[in-house]
Amino acid sequence: MNARKLPDGGVLYDESDETEDDIEVDSGDAVASTVIAAAVDWNEGWKNETGLKGADLIGEFVKRLPNAPGVYRMFNEAGDVLYVGKARSLKKRVNNYALGRGHSNRIAKMVRETANMEFVTTRTETEALLLEANLIKRLRPRFNVLLRDDKSFPYILITGDHRAPAIFKHRGARSRKGEYFGPFASAGAVGRTINSLQRAFLIRTCTDSVFETRTRPCLLYQIKRCSAPCTREISDAGYGELVQEAKDFLSGKSQNVKAHIAEAMNGAAEDLDFESAAVYRDRLAALSHVQSHQGINPAGVEEADIFAIHHEGGISCIQVFFFRTGQNWGNRAYFPRADPSLSSAEVLNSFLAQFYDDKPVPRQILLSEPVEEMELLAAALSEKAGYKISILVPQRGEKKDLVEHVVGNAREAHGRKLAETASQSRLLEGFKETFKLPYVPQRIEIYDNSHIMGTNAVGGMVVAGPEGFVKSQYRKFNIKSTEITPGDDFGMMREVMTRRFSRLLKEEGLPDRAKPAVEDPADAPFPAWPDVILIDGGQGQMTAVRTILEELGITDSVIAIGVAKGVDRDAGRERFFPPSRDNFTLPPRDPVLYFIQRLRDEAHRFAIGSHRARRKRELVKNPLDEIGGIGPSRKRALLQHFGTAKAVSRAAFSDLLAVEGISEAVAKQVYNHFHDDAAK
Repeated sequence: MNARKLPDGGVLYDESDETEDDIEVDSGDAVASTVIAAAVDWNEGWKNETGLKGADLIGEFVKRLPNAPGVYRMFNEAGDVLYVGKARSLKKRVNNYALGRGHSNRIAKMVRETANMEFVTTRTETEALLLEANLIKRLRPRFNVLLRDDKSFPYILITGDHRAPAIFKHRGARSRKGEYFGPFASAGAVGRTINSLQRAFLIRTCTDSVFETRTRPCLLYQIKRCSAPCTREISDAGYGELVQEAKDFLSGKSQNVKAHIAEAMNGAAEDLDFESAAVYRDRLAALSHVQSHQGINPAGVEEADIFAIHHEGGISCIQVFFFRTGQNWGNRAYFPRADPSLSSAEVLNSFLAQFYDDKPVPRQILLSEPVEEMELLAAALSEKAGYKISILVPQRGEKKDLVEHVVGNAREAHGRKLAETASQSRLLEGFKETFKLPYVPQRIEIYDNSHIMGTNAVGGMVVAGPEGFVKSQYRKFNIKSTEITPGDDFGMMREVMTRRFSRLLKEEGLPDRAKPAVEDPADAPFPAWPDVILIDGGQGQMTAVRTILEELGITDSVIAIGVAKGVDRDAGRERFFPPSRDNFTLPPRDPVLYFIQRLRDEAHRFAIGSHRARRKRELVKNPLDEIGGIGPSRKRALLQHFGTAKAVSRAAFSDLLAVEGISEAVAKQVYNHFHDDAAK
């Protein structure tokens, strides 16, 4: 067995003399520098020479493993990762698999399928825990507990790179200078909070480019939601005080901020300055509105995340509440994919490590029940965060009451999920019977187009499956063809179908419809190929779609069904155009009809939203953005000198040269962009 040093001092053991791909480094986590990006079949020689598999193969690995902490990965014959685990002693842990005693059905099945293993040693068990969580999130093995719907959380950003800081919603890497407050549970919670903070502190929300070009206050100043620092309606010092008050409020000093504003209001009233007093009154009302929408605000919990799990019926629901600066910043329910045989404590334990793999960790984490590796997890998160993290299961007092509240929310969300899953299963079964399908569809794609007189045309694709809409699979298609007549819906749909299925064929190949069903549907990944596509249109649209499917040779791989609006476009009178059958309608109260209407309405909503976003970008597009070599600094210099992009387009070459920072070459480039004859 070969051994190779890794960047953190760990060792990689493998069975091959080949050179492995470079270790992928995640700068956000020092321990993750040992993460191996690609799964490589290191056991080709083993299989050819011995044909070992399962417990026998694992037993051979055990002979060569060290008594050191680390992470192991188990692979099947196809090279897919089955499981990622960590151990204080790799030799002892892997030996348990080889002995084959006391295994659950899940573990026994995993061992039988194992055709290869790979190992990474680490300095400590805490490093192994962090590396395990990182690998699980990257590789998504079948037999691990998997955190789903793990999109990044939104934050509030108050910028720090401008004389007049702005307040924005922020999601993603914190690359911009400023102060970040969060996380918030949803973008809606951030939006509501920012709207109230605008009324309370009059902080701008415009972009820097808009700020620089203002010559008079905008509408937000008129409706008392901005203090207009752009046109100096407030001094920089006065605006700075407002910004500091907003930071204090978001940092947990809300009572001090409210007391200060109340004192100013009373002072203005005593001076008979009732207009100013009214402004302070409105600001106090806005702050009260923020706190009233935060629900419970416990005095004894300054900074904590609270986790509660409800495990029943083969489904686990983990509810998370976020408390920052003594304020409740929302909650979110998660439904991790886990084997039904696992206990709630085992699911919660694996979930926590993955949850904080790429998120900031609060100083306190409260749980609804103890987990096996609570101390190890606290040590690992403390090492990652750089400060002490405590993980507790409260037994009494306010914190215990809070956890019970979160448990109740987890129970309710679990009940709703069970009902939705059962309802969705019945609807998919009914869909199969209605359209005489050979199998219950696992993936349905619904398509719709949106445009105004052919402009800013967008095609939308939404996806539904056994658990409802799968928003991570949604796609939009900006219509690019210049040969399509504006408003030609048939032509737009042809382009969407061609692009969608040409790429799917290239990336996935043809689906194997004869492949036997997976024993446990939870083990199967969400399919890439749709079983059914629904098209918002009648016979004309379906002719265009089926022509494309025939040209691509996938008519037998995908079932295309048209959904035409009813007479007078009335909902409930839709006509359906399935393949190889006459079109038909469904009874007005048929559950399958309601199901299809919901699918179509979601596609319509998504297509219209994508169209509006594209149209908005076009409306605010600056002509200077189209000129190569004109970055933000030069664009700002031109706009400050001439006032508007239109004035820049009319400027003479000599006037462009007079702008500070604009060279002769750049001036010529700008002038030529707006003048076809390029005459100076």
